[in-house]
Amino acid sequence: MNPTALTPQIDQAFTFGLYNRALHPEFFDLRSRRVARHQGWELESWIVSGGHALRFGTGSACYAEAICQNGTPLPDAHSVTSFICAGEHDLDESFDQDGVGYISTIQSETLGENLYRATFEEMLDYASEADAQVSRWESPEGSNMSIIDVQRFHKEVHAQCYHLYARGGVVLRTQTIFEQK
Repeated sequence: MNPTALTPQIDQAFTFGLYNRALHPEFFDLRSRRVARHQGWELESWIVSGGHALRFGTGSACYAEAICQNGTPLPDAHSVTSFICAGEHDLDESFDQDGVGYISTIQSETLGENLYRATFEEMLDYASEADAQVSRWESPEGSNMSIIDVQRFHKEVHAQCYHLYARGGVVLRTQTIFEQK
């Protein structure tokens, strides 16, 4: 099995950052923004050019996740962790001082042209049914799309984010949970 068929090439990979503060919008080319609030917490979700950003706040605590394509600089200040997210990654952080838990699963893969098109159409239908945030754009290689679907629960919020890039058939999927402990 060819390992490069399973993960994006480095120029198609993404950079992940987790922060113990809010990120400022001037770091990003903002395409879509939504805010979800529920019983003491707030999640602001942004689709940005080349990725997404999530800001979770409860009380005085604030944490942010950002994923951008390589080449888009992420700030270093207040970084909890950062890495290139090619392949699969799992994170589980507990911020006991603030009573906040954070769990994230990240998976990137490269699909052939036909499978990419089928996945694109399936995800477009999913986004419509879920009333998710969507940003679509065309490139010389084909159709591209980013999706953020947020589910609210009593003491936690789940955000599923999907990024589909026609160049190389790259698909990045993340599932993030912020929880009040």
